[in-house]
Amino acid sequence: MDDYAGSTALITGASKGLGEAYARELAARGADLVLVARSADALERVARQIRTERGVRVDVIAADLADRSCVDALLREIDKDGRPVDLLINNAGIGAVGPFLDEPLGPNLGSIDLNVTALVALVHAIGGRMRARGRGGIINVASLAAFQPMPFQATYAASKAFLLSFTEALAEELRGTGVRVMAAHPGPVDTGFFDATTAEIDPQADSAESVAARTLDDFTRGRTNSYPGKASRRLSTLAPRVLPRAAVARLAGDFNRRAGLAGARNKAAGRTEGR
Repeated sequence: MDDYAGSTALITGASKGLGEAYARELAARGADLVLVARSADALERVARQIRTERGVRVDVIAADLADRSCVDALLREIDKDGRPVDLLINNAGIGAVGPFLDEPLGPNLGSIDLNVTALVALVHAIGGRMRARGRGGIINVASLAAFQPMPFQATYAASKAFLLSFTEALAEELRGTGVRVMAAHPGPVDTGFFDATTAEIDPQADSAESVAARTLDDFTRGRTNSYPGKASRRLSTLAPRVLPRAAVARLAGDFNRRAGLAGARNKAAGRTEGR
């Protein structure tokens, strides 16, 4: 996976934001694409632009991956085409905000279904085929939130902590098989990630384009974990490694209170998918 020319990359949550940035960066490096998200119209818009600008093949599959039956349908659609997936980028994700017990349960369960359950299903199915071929790559988009509990983003951070542990374990299991696995840990990214909530993105957020390029560069270098945002953001992962867990949770809670997440709410309708 050091050369993307002629390879096929499947990207979830690819209709906008970081998923779209991954698609554009991979197309610039010569990869053909399979773009997956809920909105067929948004996917087709991105696909048309990339085909015109880069001349690569771009297929789209509309699927709500939080629905387990849609994951199975996606896998059947991939099988019909017959092209192997060389690189899987699990970017689709959602995050509920606000005090856990004050908010409806639905957005929290939906976050777990998409961030964890759908991702594990895709990795199991597509990763198994990669191992049988003896080559391939998987990038799971986690978050700096994976490294500590995050009050007022409790289920989101917990899902990303799962993703960190899962990715590192799988990377070791697949060592020597020709299949490489990496977790990417961006901090705030300038996308519409909070559009389905009343929260606002950090005004100092990294650009989606820079995060996408740095992620792929780190994957090419063979890393198991990538920190594709500003170098200073990685410092936030150091305190959880040395401080007591209760202290880390308290610090993270204070940070999110100052950021306004203690009073944030999930909107009754709509869902923003992907970073």
